[in-house]
Amino acid sequence: MNPAHHPTAWAHPPTRRAWARHMIMNVIGLVGWIGGWIVLLGVSLHTPDWVVWICMPYFVYGAYRTVTQYHYFGAALWMRRILRTYPWQVVPDIPHGLTKRPEVVGRQYGWFELPNPARTDQQLPLVFAEHLRTEWWSRRMAPRAKPQLKAEIETVWFAGDPRFVGLIGAPTAEGTAPRRLHIVEQKTDVRSGQRFADWGATPVDIERGRQAGVTPAHP
Repeated sequence: MNPAHHPTAWAHPPTRRAWARHMIMNVIGLVGWIGGWIVLLGVSLHTPDWVVWICMPYFVYGAYRTVTQYHYFGAALWMRRILRTYPWQVVPDIPHGLTKRPEVVGRQYGWFELPNPARTDQQLPLVFAEHLRTEWWSRRMAPRAKPQLKAEIETVWFAGDPRFVGLIGAPTAEGTAPRRLHIVEQKTDVRSGQRFADWGATPVDIERGRQAGVTPAHP
């Protein structure tokens, strides 16, 4: 069944399984980095002092990656809120790029343009606001990317509202499930009620934005 036929993306069983796999990988990563740190600490306590210096790069990097893994859990829970609020849209030939958009406020590591639901002739940019886990997408969004890589994102799945926030995923080879889930955010301006009204957002739209985790979202 077309994923867009479900009332929300979360109602699509393959999507729930994809999110569960995403969360499981987060858990495995966290356990792995913490476990490796503990194992090497135990080894260094029972070996000559010079072994400690050999292990030091891992102690530093492992601590950094552990903190990073915690960040992934917050992002995954936000993904679930978006999936439980909005349905999937299957979007072919979506405009995208890695250049800096001058109208975007703050950091950006790539952008996608999607039509304003209230005004389909108006395109709104959504950006990767953080660099974490963007490498897979960036390699395929690059102007000089190989054709076989570009082909993997010729069509993307999108759940969200370009005036607030969204979640993108690349379809599997069979086209039955999403993969490489990633949040894209609306950073064009300070997210105020006036801006949302300018984009044709109704109180119902703004309430759905709140449900998806966008704050503040004033009428």
